[in-house]
Amino acid sequence: MSTNKKIINVVWFKRDLRLQDNEAIFNASKTGIPTLLLYVFEKSLEHDSHYSARHWNFIKQSIIDINTQLQPLNTHVLAVSSEVIQALNIIEETYKIDTVFSHQETGLKITYERDKSFKRFCKNNQINWVENINNGIFRGLSNRSNWVTNWENYMNDPLFVFNPNPNDFLKNSEIIELENVLDKKNLETIPDAIFQKGGSTMAGKYLQTFLDDRYHSYSYNISKPLLARKSCSRLSPYIAWGNLSSRQVLQKAATFRLTCSDKKQIDSFVSRLTWQAHFIQKFEMEEIMEFESVNKGFHSLKKKQNENYIEAWKTGQTGFPLIDACMRCLNETGYLNFRMRAMLVSFFTHNLWQPWQDATSHLSQMFLDFEPGIHFPQLQMQAGETGINMLRIYNPIKNSYDHDPDGEFIKKWVPELDNLPRAFVHEPYKMTYLDQKFNDFELGVNYPKPIVNMERTRKFASDFLWKMKKNPMVKEESLRILKLHTMSDIGDSE
Repeated sequence: MSTNKKIINVVWFKRDLRLQDNEAIFNASKTGIPTLLLYVFEKSLEHDSHYSARHWNFIKQSIIDINTQLQPLNTHVLAVSSEVIQALNIIEETYKIDTVFSHQETGLKITYERDKSFKRFCKNNQINWVENINNGIFRGLSNRSNWVTNWENYMNDPLFVFNPNPNDFLKNSEIIELENVLDKKNLETIPDAIFQKGGSTMAGKYLQTFLDDRYHSYSYNISKPLLARKSCSRLSPYIAWGNLSSRQVLQKAATFRLTCSDKKQIDSFVSRLTWQAHFIQKFEMEEIMEFESVNKGFHSLKKKQNENYIEAWKTGQTGFPLIDACMRCLNETGYLNFRMRAMLVSFFTHNLWQPWQDATSHLSQMFLDFEPGIHFPQLQMQAGETGINMLRIYNPIKNSYDHDPDGEFIKKWVPELDNLPRAFVHEPYKMTYLDQKFNDFELGVNYPKPIVNMERTRKFASDFLWKMKKNPMVKEESLRILKLHTMSDIGDSE
């Protein structure tokens, strides 16, 4: 390798698409070596069944936002379509890479295997690789005995302030030369007001409007599918993709709490950040949850796939209005509050009696805030296959009356029911022949008949799973899980 090559560092962005409180950038800027900011749109991930265009568009918007902030420094993010090792090999034809800085990623098995290959690549090419803790999730823990204290200490540490000088980074002209030899990614996206827009700037606006006003109704509307869209913080995609760190959010909320008029609402909101980290840490320690139930006693549970049920569930055509409204809303907007997400999974795994594994890809593709460390533990928890959680089979009819009493949410997303009387909006299958004639409505034509019997399927699932919880292996595994994590799950979060 030529000694005339310019020595550089690389900051490899993953799910940390921000400049402030980014330890990788902070550490790179302290070295005195020019740094290249790099995001690789990995083809292997773009083709993975858990991702969809809405994720990549959010990432593109996040990078554009970073580039806007970087304009005064005469630099920008090198965004390429490649695999990370392939990209670095090409970069090394021009530069000598001294160190790659990045955050640890609690992701899918495909990203974990990629990181192991990348570690070998760095070793073979005499490149240092410095990984930083991400959002207080610690790798390699054998138990959770001190986890809460360590997480709280991390969250209370000072933020990493982005205060660079232009010489810290490669210049635009140098990055453009690399773009000419790499497959430069087009970052343009089609404007779409339905999806939340990516980027730290937009994330800051959501956080500010939440603290300015929206937080007052946080806990009151958290379970309501329509009102939660405004009353909840809506920060989940910005945390999931790293436009904001959990620490930034927690510290700003803690400062705001000192002078706010409704501390209870802020406390409720902050508790969700702990809840979130708890589940991601659990997934970090038991990554098998991506594929199998964490409680091995449930591996013997076999459910027969029913493609007609699955398709009806995915498309919001089950004949149960709140289920269908929730799925259609999620499919179109990428957002749904927590209780309704839990209800969709409960209906799929209990009433339809389908394997939770068959729900994972559709939901992950639809959730704009797809976070593996939340996704898989929650799927199993709502499916009743952990052995340590209360078995909950959500009743979509009861939830409909409780959380959408006037049917506003249902009518918005299931317009077929818009002109029906209030009671029939919740339970159209109760319409008599005359009811249907009076309302110019035909069940099975204008809207599907229920695809399952709610009460019968609910009882079957409840009886079956309660019996399984008494299985010796399920009990043994439950004790193992509790011992490993040393703390019970932190309630519901929305």
